[in-house]
Amino acid sequence: MNHRFDVLVVGAGPAGIAAAVRAAEEGCSVGIVDENLQAGGQIWRGSVDRARSGQGIGSAEDWLGRLERASLRAFYGWHIFDAPSPKMLRASRDFEAAELHFESLVIATGARERFLPFPGWTLPNVVGAGGLQALVKSGLPIGGKRVVVAGTGPLLIAVAAYMRKRGANVVALCEQASRGRIMKLGMGLTRQPKKLTDAVRYGWQVRGMRLRTNCWPIAALGEERLESVVLGGGGKRVEVKTDYLACGFHLVPNCELAMLLGCALDGSYVRVDESQQTSVPGVFSAGETTGIGGVEAALVEGQIAGLAAGGAREKAALLLKEREATRQFIRLLDRTYALNPELRRLATPETIVCRCEDVTMEAVEAHTSWRTAKLQLRVGMGSCQGRICGAACEFLFGWGMESVRPPIQPTPIGSLIGSDAD
Repeated sequence: MNHRFDVLVVGAGPAGIAAAVRAAEEGCSVGIVDENLQAGGQIWRGSVDRARSGQGIGSAEDWLGRLERASLRAFYGWHIFDAPSPKMLRASRDFEAAELHFESLVIATGARERFLPFPGWTLPNVVGAGGLQALVKSGLPIGGKRVVVAGTGPLLIAVAAYMRKRGANVVALCEQASRGRIMKLGMGLTRQPKKLTDAVRYGWQVRGMRLRTNCWPIAALGEERLESVVLGGGGKRVEVKTDYLACGFHLVPNCELAMLLGCALDGSYVRVDESQQTSVPGVFSAGETTGIGGVEAALVEGQIAGLAAGGAREKAALLLKEREATRQFIRLLDRTYALNPELRRLATPETIVCRCEDVTMEAVEAHTSWRTAKLQLRVGMGSCQGRICGAACEFLFGWGMESVRPPIQPTPIGSLIGSDAD
């Protein structure tokens, strides 16, 4: 199948939705692609989150309604796996393949959780914080279960609040950042009224829970599945019995598509100009790929990218002041949740770093770069394509991912053959 669009948007979370809607409202032919079966992304996943965001202008219901009314072509359940030419992407769904041609592209691929290896982290019921939340939203029974939520970032409190609401017993809420950093974050939120309101709401929802700062999981213990977690930090240790450990160390932007297209990065983020255009002409990026800042940042960046991609740069310029306020929040989060160097010492020589290929810490640290470790050990060559161990190795050893090659997502061989045959 071949499709042509003025503007193609990859990712149907808040940033992608905003970009697609604004471009379509400018009269552009628009396509939007997302590997999930419905729009909304992780942040607006399910009716509970949509209802919580309210019904007014700027709410999830407002944007999803505008998306539904917009004149565009949606490819839900499809994933991008290749970019064989400057103005074309290849997508796959099951055993189908499609070529998506565009004049302008908006990359709004969001972010994923960062995992760091520690003894026992591969035990069943040790899951990502956002991952456990997604499982519960999909029907996993959590009522009466003991849950430890640990790691770093604002997602932890949101997950703890959600687990409590669904009947779980949150026995520990652990943040690796220091209490001083958390207090500075709170003071910084006084200049961000919407964020302050959200913080107060989540604080009320987790009232009674003890927030342990400067604390992180040292080991997960159990025979066939998780039975308890050893928590430590600041010279203290405590073992806590639990049924689930929801653990994540902030978020990592999904920049694989941007890198495949040759877009320059600033650190871990895609570099963009004031119109959200990347270093590659005609390619824009918005949302968590350019900075971890939440829904408000994603929506304003998505609108700017969609308008600019659709040729309405004057309208996009009207949103620049609003975007600057969200960027201040991004910088605040980056400072607050910077990882403690002590976390590099959690893994023992026997701890698995690459779960797909069963590669241990001892084996990985014998190498000097991501490339040599990958060549010799197959680290990063499993089904996740380095999305988990790559981010861990970046923190542990300072290694960057040196190249991205297609397919950037696991893709049926039939789709690869079909796309080549076309």
